[in-house]
Amino acid sequence: MINEIRASVEAEFAKVNALIVDQLHSDVDMVENVGQYIVDAGGKRLRPLLALLAAASVGEVTEKHIKFAAIIEFIHTATLLHDDVVDISTLRRGRPTVNSEFGNAPSVLVGDFLYTRAFQLMVQLDDMRVLKLMADVTNLIAEGEVMQLVRAGDPDTTREQYFDVITRKTAILFAAACEGAVMLSGESDETLQRMHDIGLNLGIAFQLIDDVLDYEGDPEATGKNVGDDLNEGKPTLPLIHAMSHGTCDEAALIADALRTKSADRLSEIVALAESSGGIRETRNAAVEHCERVTSALAELSSSPAKVSLEKLAEFSISRES
Repeated sequence: MINEIRASVEAEFAKVNALIVDQLHSDVDMVENVGQYIVDAGGKRLRPLLALLAAASVGEVTEKHIKFAAIIEFIHTATLLHDDVVDISTLRRGRPTVNSEFGNAPSVLVGDFLYTRAFQLMVQLDDMRVLKLMADVTNLIAEGEVMQLVRAGDPDTTREQYFDVITRKTAILFAAACEGAVMLSGESDETLQRMHDIGLNLGIAFQLIDDVLDYEGDPEATGKNVGDDLNEGKPTLPLIHAMSHGTCDEAALIADALRTKSADRLSEIVALAESSGGIRETRNAAVEHCERVTSALAELSSSPAKVSLEKLAEFSISRES
C-alpha cells in the first residue's frame, strides 16, 4: 500500500532519498559509517512523504519542499538514535539498533550531527517562519522525550498525560511536516491550520497503533521485539485502560510490571490488555483521530495527492508494521 501512496510524488520522493544520502556524507569516518548504516536500514520515510503530499495537495512540489522533506527525516532519525540509547533498545526495523551496533556514544553524537545537518538545510530555505516552526517543534519533541522518561515506570500516568507525551514526542513532527510544506507554498493561515491538524491527528493515530503493535504485533513484520514498551516501563494506553477497567489484582500486576520495567509476565499482561478492552479502546481512539484527518481532507480540492493522503490515513490504522 505504501507504494501506491508514494505514486503521486514518486519522482520527488526519489529526490528526497538522494538528498538524504548526499547530506549524510562526512569526512569523519564514524559519521560516514553510521550514516550508511541508517540508509541501509531503509524505512517507510512516512514523514518526508507526508511533507511532499501536503505540498502537492495545494500546488507544485519545489526544490525547497525536497529540502524540507529531508529536514523532517533528519530530525526524526536523530530522535530515534537518541531514543534507542535512552530506552536501551536493541532492535529496530528488524536489525540491530545503531547503539547496539556501534555503541551509545556514537549513536548520541551522530544524532547530534543529524540535528545540526537539518538546521544547516533549514537555513538554505531562507524562510524565517519555517525556521521558527521547526525550532519550536524540535524543542517540543525534546520536551516530549523528557516527559516520557519521567513517566517511565509510573503506573499512575493518566490518559491525558499519555496523550500529551505522544502529541509532543510523535504527532507534532507529523503536524510540522504538513504545516511547513504548505507554509513554503505561501498558503493562507487557514490552510496552515488545516494541514497542521491533519498531520497532528495522523501522528496521534500512528502512535496509537504503534502502541497496540507493541503488544500484539508480529516481530517479523514490525522489526521490533514484542513487549519492548513494558521492558521500558512505558504506560501506554492499552495498559492505562486495562488498569482502570480490570480488577485490583489485575491492575496491581500491570502496575508492578511497569514499576520494575519487566516483561516477565508479558503473556498475562497482553491477555489483560485484550480482555479489559485496552487494545480495542486504543484502536478505536486511533480510528477517531483518523476520521478527523478524513474530515479535514474533505476541504481540500481533488488531486492525486489528496487521494494519497486519504490512503495514508487508512494505512496509519490498518498497518501491521
